[in-house]
Amino acid sequence: MWADVEYSPVGEGLGMRDFWLYVWMRRAAVIAAHVTGFGLTLIISLLSRPGTSLFSWHPLCMSVAYCLCMTEGILLFSAEGSPFCFKSRKGKVRLHWFCQALVLIAAATGLGFMVASKNVSERPHLVSWHSLLGICTLAATVLQAACGFCVMFPKLLRLNRPVQRLKLYHATCGLVVYLLATVTIMSAMFSDWFQATVKGVAWWAFLLLPLFPALVVMNQITNGYLPRKKITS
Repeated sequence: MWADVEYSPVGEGLGMRDFWLYVWMRRAAVIAAHVTGFGLTLIISLLSRPGTSLFSWHPLCMSVAYCLCMTEGILLFSAEGSPFCFKSRKGKVRLHWFCQALVLIAAATGLGFMVASKNVSERPHLVSWHSLLGICTLAATVLQAACGFCVMFPKLLRLNRPVQRLKLYHATCGLVVYLLATVTIMSAMFSDWFQATVKGVAWWAFLLLPLFPALVVMNQITNGYLPRKKITS
């Protein structure tokens, strides 16, 4: 059976000044994660020069899918710095579904352009770590979307597990998918295309940038949702 476990609020035991400093630091981190996601998407879009080749659409679509839509789809549940903080829980869930639907559409489109580009140039598929990680990320994204569908419609699917347990699984799997997507994005920085486009100190900056929103998302899920539930027999 399920038992809700009460946890002390974040910052308990701190002085008032330290508490508000901690709150503002968390809020600044979330806002910075928003900016990083938007910034990465914009810069990668400019670097790829969409329309110049079939491949040029691949980094654009994938950055829109994972750097922008997936990041925003998770951060909109954040209590600090979410642009949709005025929305009800139901409204946030609907926006989350919309963002994740865009992730699937953009990712599938990016995959299609990549396959078409490889076929035109007669180059082999799935020969790099980035491509293998990308396929794993896409598969995990589809499975995560199916898990989210189960959370939304447990009665329709006649699932016996409690909804709260399904939500816990959904949040945990979502974190895994996001971290896998982050590793895939970072592996793209080692591709011939990206290393030929960005060099020097800028390359190192791009390599490390995806880690920041990943840390914010991980903190949001682990500290904001997962510790509040406990499964007991």
